[in-house]
Amino acid sequence: MRTPQMFITGLGVHVPPTVSVESAVAQGLYPAERADPEGLTGAAVAGDMPAPEMALRAAREAFDRAGTSPTDVDLLLYATTWPHGPEGWLPPSYLQDHLVGGDVLSLEIKQGCNGMFGALEVGASYLAADRDRRTALLVAADNYGTPLMDRWGTGGPFIPGDAASAVVLSKDRGFAQLLSVKSISAPAVDTDLTMLGEPLFPPAMTAGREVDFTRGGAKTQGPVFQAALVERTTNAREKLIEVVETSLSEAGISISDVSRTAVVNVDRGFIEGRGMTALGLDIAKSTWGYGRDIGHCGASDPLLGFRHLVSTGQLGPGDHLLMVATGPSITASCAVIKILDTPDETD
Repeated sequence: MRTPQMFITGLGVHVPPTVSVESAVAQGLYPAERADPEGLTGAAVAGDMPAPEMALRAAREAFDRAGTSPTDVDLLLYATTWPHGPEGWLPPSYLQDHLVGGDVLSLEIKQGCNGMFGALEVGASYLAADRDRRTALLVAADNYGTPLMDRWGTGGPFIPGDAASAVVLSKDRGFAQLLSVKSISAPAVDTDLTMLGEPLFPPAMTAGREVDFTRGGAKTQGPVFQAALVERTTNAREKLIEVVETSLSEAGISISDVSRTAVVNVDRGFIEGRGMTALGLDIAKSTWGYGRDIGHCGASDPLLGFRHLVSTGQLGPGDHLLMVATGPSITASCAVIKILDTPDETD
């Protein structure tokens, strides 16, 4: 989706202190055989700080950097991947109570790791639909330190990290311009692989079962599963390539114009196999080196990487950032951002 005259005026993040893989192994939390000095090296751990409080801190920083008032917001979108509070309570209301006020339309986005891309697409469309709408606040946050999540033993190609991110999206000129954003899905192949025979009802969390991405046992070793796994990997790679090529075309640039890439904070081989290599993108020019230290922070990964690149001077005026992700149900997402000015964000 082309997003003409859509700008980013402020970025904010909250990243708690990290715990290293080395420390987790020493404490008996992480299997020593999975530790790889060339692989994932740690995760941000928030302790008992609620995810909505982290979101609030990130949002306040974003508005401070944008130089605008939170009460001028026309839309609040809040991306989550994990429970945030009491049943029957919606996390966006915490930011309404403490920051933007109660009259603004607020929605929770549930798109897994790709939630911020969905928020960008919905936010840009909402602002474009009415000339009087000027600004949207998009946030993502998660704290995985709960009883049913063994951070160091989920079995997936990542270590869950706790963090929050926020972006102020506006029709008014900012330090960066959102040129395009797009997500596409191919859920059919993924459903059986993800569920591995687990029933739709009752949901595992309500039945008190821990998160385990290796569940399925012998089912995962059979030829049918392995063939489906190959198909899913191929499908995910093809969808990511498709969404990147479409987004670049809509942005009016080519892959050679991309200065840096913000990726999901997962295993390097997973990232390269899901399309980085096929697209000719150099992982050394991505945010993987930063993300491997803080863990996979839900829907926040792309913005955390964006903020890191800006604050460390790795992006400057004229540069193009490609943000990419693949998520549940083989959802592939991409956003193209052009840096217009140097923001006051240098650490």
